Amino acid sequence: MFMQDQPFKYAVGLDVGTASVKCVVGHIEEGSAIPTIVGVGAHPNHGMRKGVVVDMVNTAQAIDKALEAAERASGYRIDAATLNINGSHITGMASRGVVAVGPAGHEIVSEDLARAEEAATVVQLPPNREILEVTPQGYQLDGQEKIKDPLGMVGVRLEVDAYVITALTPYVKNLRRACEITQLSPRRLVVPSLAAARAVLGEQLAENGAIIIDIGGSTINLAVYDEGDLQHVAVLPVGSANITNDLAIGLKTDIDVAEAVKLQYSAKASSKITVQVGDKKHVFDGEEVEDIVSARLEEIFETVNGELKKIGRVAKLPGGAVLCGGGAALSGIAEFAKNQLLLPARLGRLPAMSGLSDQVSSPEYVTALGLMLLDLESVQSTSADAHSGAIKTPLLAINQLSSKLGKVFKKFKV
Repeated sequence: MFMQDQPFKYAVGLDVGTASVKCVVGHIEEGSAIPTIVGVGAHPNHGMRKGVVVDMVNTAQAIDKALEAAERASGYRIDAATLNINGSHITGMASRGVVAVGPAGHEIVSEDLARAEEAATVVQLPPNREILEVTPQGYQLDGQEKIKDPLGMVGVRLEVDAYVITALTPYVKNLRRACEITQLSPRRLVVPSLAAARAVLGEQLAENGAIIIDIGGSTINLAVYDEGDLQHVAVLPVGSANITNDLAIGLKTDIDVAEAVKLQYSAKASSKITVQVGDKKHVFDGEEVEDIVSARLEEIFETVNGELKKIGRVAKLPGGAVLCGGGAALSGIAEFAKNQLLLPARLGRLPAMSGLSDQVSSPEYVTALGLMLLDLESVQSTSADAHSGAIKTPLLAINQLSSKLGKVFKKFKV
């Protein structure tokens, strides 16, 4: 298949999830501020558990298939992307960086901010842990506090309060390795909740104070914002698949039937819930289903409140809770969250875009779309040839691949 050169900048978001890998390709032409969705791809993933790689072959294959579908739809060769990194090993901590910026009368420039942020990364970490991201929360200049942007101001001592996100190095390397197998270069690794926030959390909500709750299949990613800054991230080792498992056990039925019940579930369900799986019809008591789902949701939001308690934000976020991810499609979940968290709650609304936007309109594509928007920002800050578009070497030509991998990827990227 012919892959065209790029006369304009384009960007790729790759959501490597436990249940599936989703890819969104967008581009922005000169003079336009809104990206156009030009490619979408998805493929089931059987190589991850709780957000981390446990099977390199299957993970790489899922990435490759999702990229292939997005390439076919967009006509572009994908060789780099911004992708997510998931798992309960991800943690965040507060840090402070202090630097001397020059003699009296020195005007603060971007290089000074970069040095201060670099100083904030000097923290004690175990040898198997690395920094993913450093997010400034505010600056001090010669004792003046709560400065949002000190550029252009005059001073000699610059301090930054920052939030530092870290991850276990082996998990980072395994994810990168899975990408390398498909000849994809990870431009940046981002926590899913931060990508979701980029897609659905507006500046006003972040300023007022809000929590992103990204409900995936096996994990729930949280990001808390207040006064416009990131305050806290957490990854909970539970997700919508746990609701399915609870239903399978409680209703004494198969997983595929339990999944169908979950999708059919409504907080205002009738006395009976009927689902058709294959050629067989299954009927369950609506009240029993309600009890099972509610018990799990109550546990989930109690855990979310536990994270808010750590930072003193229980019922203290005027912007409320914004729910996204595949699990946010569960009927009545926003109302349940509102009652449990004692906060306003709503489903995340995606920004208006043109092109294949109808294919990414569901909550499960929020992370992939946010990753694409973050990648676009990176592309816009570099030259137009950030994505080279050069023809890839056939996968079988990679000398480092084992014979097992060679059997999996019996195709060329053409």
